Amino acid sequence: MEKEVFQGLKKVFEQNIEAALITICSVLGSTPRKPGTKMLVFPDGTTVGTIGGGCGEAEARREALNVLTSRKTKLHSLNMTADLAQDEGMVCGGLMGLLIEYLGPQTPAEQIKFYQDYLAALENQKSPYLLTVLEAPEKQLIGKKLFTSNTGEALGDLGLEQLNQTGLDYAQNPIKYSKPVLITLDTEFAPLEGSGSKASYRLLLEPPSSSVELLILGAGHIALPLAAMAKILGYEITVVDDRPSFANAGRFHMADRVICDDFATALDTLTISPETFVVIITRGHRYDKVCLRKIITQQTAYVGMIGSRRRVNALKAELEKEGIPKQLLQKLYSPIGLNIGAETPEEIAVCILGELIKVQKGV
Repeated sequence: MEKEVFQGLKKVFEQNIEAALITICSVLGSTPRKPGTKMLVFPDGTTVGTIGGGCGEAEARREALNVLTSRKTKLHSLNMTADLAQDEGMVCGGLMGLLIEYLGPQTPAEQIKFYQDYLAALENQKSPYLLTVLEAPEKQLIGKKLFTSNTGEALGDLGLEQLNQTGLDYAQNPIKYSKPVLITLDTEFAPLEGSGSKASYRLLLEPPSSSVELLILGAGHIALPLAAMAKILGYEITVVDDRPSFANAGRFHMADRVICDDFATALDTLTISPETFVVIITRGHRYDKVCLRKIITQQTAYVGMIGSRRRVNALKAELEKEGIPKQLLQKLYSPIGLNIGAETPEEIAVCILGELIKVQKGV
């Protein structure tokens, strides 16, 4: 869940106001956003988040306003291949399945409590995996939810005990999902492979991605445009450097956290998770080595380090001699960023972010 939508949902429940929550639950063909993407629509027509913009989003917004009027959750199929989309310059040509949920004072108390618990689990880094019923022969089950967290608790109810158990089997699978997954089941709750058979039940499984963390190690000239551009893209940014004149909140006003301390000490205090993207752009070889030694043995989404191939290979060889396994060092992205001929700090920041997006999207 993107940070602005997360904050919007907190506002809905804290202030007891109405909103419609749109979730992309399936896509077919070319679409601007992927399953799991969410957008909030308020009664005055204002929105938080985006499912892609253009006339497709405008139609989804209209449907969300209808849901706010009826106060009934619904599924909606958004056809982006229509003539209207072409007339308005839409470049996408696919279909999006949307779940549009009513949230507000008329929502049952147990559903409000469920969402509050789910948001708290996200905020407290309990890594909740969220399951939502999208299709079922029993129409009253559509929209029912359940989540499981890293503490082992499971909250919510999908409406059928067998459905709960099957969903939990997926959510608690040791092979964790990094992207939303559409689970299709037959009448006996067995998984369906391929598209030959029609599903009796469909569930959306969403991993705990309330925000994407970017840890920038080094607060030099590249770090400034990198942090600024990453903020626009929605990253939660932490900057670390040991120089007060570089690592300060005035210089990095866009960052969520600025730490001025010895790199090793700072890294010992930070929580590094599989959702953390790490960029090492310190001012010298020995600082790079300190950071890489600390980071490379941890589970991360990405580790990239600036430097020439010769310098980076020499550093990796040093760490291997010191006992760091070669297979761990092989996950390092270096030279960092996409090869676009970047020269200026701003261009280098663009090429780094391009690589981060490529890794994040799995392409």
